[in-house]
Amino acid sequence: MLVRHSLLVAALGLGLAAGAQAQTATSPKDFVAKAGASDQFEIQSSRLELASSNREIKSFAQQMITDHTKSTAMVTKAASQDKLPPMTPKLTPDKARKIAQLKAVKGAERDRLYVTQQQAAHQEALALMQDYANNGTATHLKQAAGEIAPIVQHHLEMVQGLSAQ
Repeated sequence: MLVRHSLLVAALGLGLAAGAQAQTATSPKDFVAKAGASDQFEIQSSRLELASSNREIKSFAQQMITDHTKSTAMVTKAASQDKLPPMTPKLTPDKARKIAQLKAVKGAERDRLYVTQQQAAHQEALALMQDYANNGTATHLKQAAGEIAPIVQHHLEMVQGLSAQ
């Protein structure tokens, strides 16, 4: 009897968790806004790092500008194919604050802050892309997220290997 009760409670818990997940699924419009903010942060913060004397970081920053410009184009095209109104990517207040923090420091201190911010930003972006690829409701955006996720995963691996000495 106790085993049956435990199984029933577990099954109900799984049902509740699935229901909660369905209610918190990211809408296509929210996904486009979050992806755009993420890309803008990557591009703007990386432009600041093009002045770095650390060649490894400078090279990484250039790749972030190139790749995140491409992912913005991919999401924009997918949103259009999914009949969403055009949206201009813009920073969230939190990401704008992080850009201001980067602008406030120079040299090795900026490099260290950039690497720290990039690790967090890529973890967040990866979660966004993977979630939408798995749970998204707009076909073309879902496909774009699935194509972008491995690129963001690679960026995360790259940034984790950077040294900002």
